[in-house]
Amino acid sequence: MNSKSFVTITSDLNKAMSAMRKEIPDTMQGFSAMHKGAMQAGVLSELDKELLALAIGVTQHCDGCIGFHVKALIRLGVTREQLMETLGVCVYMGGGPALMYAAEAVRAYDEFTAPK
Repeated sequence: MNSKSFVTITSDLNKAMSAMRKEIPDTMQGFSAMHKGAMQAGVLSELDKELLALAIGVTQHCDGCIGFHVKALIRLGVTREQLMETLGVCVYMGGGPALMYAAEAVRAYDEFTAPK
């Protein structure tokens, strides 16, 4: 039995962020603008930037980041091989703790891509 669901994590966080958009709109609009500016394709593709964001989420041990960025990567057509190579670099740079969260990223990928 899995200890957590990334579908549930991202859904719950979306609800909480919705409340934040209402209660601290300037902060949330600023964050949204920063996200848009940072993640739009440039020299690096949107896919490359999402892989970087996932790597940071893994090494910072952030379940929400893992869920949201894996979801975005799937939308962008990431291959399992691209995901695994990125996670390999995470483990190299972050050691054992990154390995545990890299495994969580694999669980998120499997959960989001499972047949419904």
